[in-house]
Parts: sequence; structure tokens; C-alpha cells
Amino acid sequence: MKYEIPGVKDKVCVITGGAGVIGTSLGLGLAEAGAKVAIVDFNLERANEVANLINAKTNSGAIGVFANVLDKNLLIESRNQIHSKLGKIDVLINNAGIQHVSPIEDFPDDKWNAIIGINLTSAFYLSKAVWPGMKERKFGRIINIASAHGLVASEFKSAYVASKHGIVGFTKTL
Repeated sequence: MKYEIPGVKDKVCVITGGAGVIGTSLGLGLAEAGAKVAIVDFNLERANEVANLINAKTNSGAIGVFANVLDKNLLIESRNQIHSKLGKIDVLINNAGIQHVSPIEDFPDDKWNAIIGINLTSAFYLSKAVWPGMKERKFGRIINIASAHGLVASEFKSAYVASKHGIVGFTKTL
């Protein structure tokens, strides 16, 4: 199916967590609408597989890019790699996310930090990295994926719900 997404033809679209189900679907839809897509993921092999799948269906020149979204320096390197291969980033989709379910008294500190880091802090780092270029060109879109947990809570999902509420608030400030 060919998607009609106005305004993305020839735009560079970056999707974090791009090798997952949501990221793959987003990448395919954007490429079918004429966008140049970068699939960013911590699993480069899977990111390349998704890019190859997109290219097989659209011949769009999608690329896979490695990034550990918990590492600000690696995110900047990934941004620079995308710039050199596809051009300036026009659309950033902060889609990377993880979840852990546990009562608060048993919730591991390392899981809390990873969830907040991947789901929220990485969106800050990447948005901050692309914002100046978007502002200079007077064009850009940043899409932050929140889920229903950005508005309502679920039992035993303290870090996930906190990160998704945070991403909604962060999006409003942008």
C-alpha cells in the first residue's frame, strides 16, 4: 500500500528504535511517501535488515545506523553519519523505548535509570542535537512517541509511566 503523507517527499526522517515493529512500520510508510529514512537502533544488524526491507519495497535508499541512545556522544556521531549519507535531518521520531513491570518496592534502580534514559533523556539529547539545524532552515518536525501511558498510569509501571508523562511535557515545551 502506498502511503500519502504530505510534506515528507525528499525529507530526511530519522527513527530511533527503528528496528522494532513500530519503527519498521513508520520507516516503511515514510519511505513509501518519498522520504529518505534512517533506521536508528542499538542493534545495527537488525537496523540494516529493516533498511534493506524498506529498500526492497520502495527503492528509497534507507540506511541502518547504530546508536546507543544512552550515550550522548554516540547519538551525536549517529546524527553526523546521517548528515553525511542522507543530508540534514528534517524529521526526528523519538521512538526508542523499553519497559519493566515491577512493584515499586522491588523496582531495580538500574531498570529505572535505563527506562528514563532510553524513553526520555535520549529524546532530549537528539532533539537538542537537531534543533539548531531545523531552526536555521526554518523547517523541522520532532515527533515523540508516548503511548497512552503519557496520559494515564498503570500499576507496576512507575518508570515507564514517568518517562511517558515526561515525554508529553517535553514535547509541549518544544
